[in-house]
Amino acid sequence: MSTALTREVQPVSLTSQSRYRIKRNFWSIFERTFRVSTLDGQLIMLVKHPIFRFREQFTVYADEAQQKPLLFIKSRQIIAINFAFEVTDSDNGQVLGSVQKRGLRSIVRDKFIVRDPDGQEIGFVEDQGASILRRYFPILTSKHAVVLNGQPAAAIRQIFRFFTKEFEVELVPGVGDPRFVMACALLALIAESRREDA
Repeated sequence: MSTALTREVQPVSLTSQSRYRIKRNFWSIFERTFRVSTLDGQLIMLVKHPIFRFREQFTVYADEAQQKPLLFIKSRQIIAINFAFEVTDSDNGQVLGSVQKRGLRSIVRDKFIVRDPDGQEIGFVEDQGASILRRYFPILTSKHAVVLNGQPAAAIRQIFRFFTKEFEVELVPGVGDPRFVMACALLALIAESRREDA
């Protein structure tokens, strides 16, 4: 049986593994494309984040053809310092939670507040690398942490590559909905790419 057929018969999901890779091109013009895959290359999530849009909103897909929507992420504001992004299940419209940037407090180090569907603060996403140096030397690698209810939910570590941005994400089983945790990780990396492209 070929490898391709095996992957078709035995698909994976965010609940079946804990380690993933996120990749995007180093430079972007009209949109930033993020691909989340298993360590052996099976695509789990695809995000095409538009650069030029008045209000940020985009869909997270489960396939390259963009026929299987997983999540819908939308900014609650058009213009704001503390942007908040609501993460919704595309199948049933259920709000999984929201991620809010801490505005001026993120000038030195990116930090986001994570809230549950009722708007209660339950954790944060924080840049833990050499954030100030990276603003001047983007070639330096980054590290982020996702913490929910006082427990580590995910660790994001950049792997140095030429001409592409690659990150390894390790989810902690049982801490939060893995779809929402991965959305938190993606939003942190999107914010980082936005700063690099500025």
